Amino acid sequence: MASKKVVQTPLVCHGHTRPIVELQFSPVTPDGYFLASASKDGQPMLRNGETGDWIGTFQGHKGAVWSCVLNDAAVLAATASADFTARVWNATTGDELHQFQHKHIVRTVSFARGDATWQLCTGGAEKLLRIFDLQRPDAAPTEMGPAHDNIRSTHWIGDNKLLLVSYIDKPNVDVWDLRTGAVASSLESKGAVTSIEVTPCGRYIVTADGKQVDFRDASSFDLLKSHVADGYLVESASFAPEKGKFVAGGSDMWVRLHDYETGQELEVCKGHHGPVHNVRFAPGAATYASGSEDGTIRIWRTDFQQQAAAAAAAEQQQQQQQQNGGGAAAAENGLG
Repeated sequence: MASKKVVQTPLVCHGHTRPIVELQFSPVTPDGYFLASASKDGQPMLRNGETGDWIGTFQGHKGAVWSCVLNDAAVLAATASADFTARVWNATTGDELHQFQHKHIVRTVSFARGDATWQLCTGGAEKLLRIFDLQRPDAAPTEMGPAHDNIRSTHWIGDNKLLLVSYIDKPNVDVWDLRTGAVASSLESKGAVTSIEVTPCGRYIVTADGKQVDFRDASSFDLLKSHVADGYLVESASFAPEKGKFVAGGSDMWVRLHDYETGQELEVCKGHHGPVHNVRFAPGAATYASGSEDGTIRIWRTDFQQQAAAAAAAEQQQQQQQQNGGGAAAAENGLG
């Protein structure tokens, strides 16, 4: 007889008053790992990545915050806002360190990876990519562009020599080469890409474009696998190679966990009261977080169904042993 799946109850993180538009987990640090969130309420927040407990809010923006990211050491945070600024913060104290004025809405910020986190990229409605040197914050940034559309998100790859760039309305992800300041290649998509993830191991690029989730090799850009969303618009996806699983969220308010190789739906997590705009695995992939139009962040256990099934099997075995033991005792007493 097939075991019935148990409904998972997530950790629910309150605090934001408007939709969550971006989530990012930091790598593991000596102090654990952290979760940064951007929201249209203009109050980017930092949380304990394991428990979801609120640590602090980066205060100062005068408009919606579209992006909030941490550097690899989780000592710096950067934010992008509709108030035409990108800002850099001390992630320990919450103090604002730098403010970079733009001429239009800033949609994305991203730190270079590894030891080069003194480089910060911004992009947005100006259709320009800007690279700021945080060691020389008063120096003029390096500019690339203009792009063909408003910039949605940026991600560093290729030893920080390349940038993945997606757009608000334009399909495809462009690969910009920082050495030439031009687009080197394009990764095709079915529609405008609403989510890009470079996995922490640096080996995979994961994109969601409403119709499907694409998985690519981060070195060759070869398409490895595609998963077509069935019955909903997929807005975000995250991949855990070490688990062989990926998670996706979108228009129907549900968060879906899938097997990477087969695409099989392993679990559907319900609880959000609005579309799911962002999903991300935590370091080690024991959990993943989802952020929604409803203003909440929810943290889910990746192996919940396997653990629940194992617990149910153990309980059933224990009950069987007790029944067998009871039957044997009854037989000894002549009651069988």
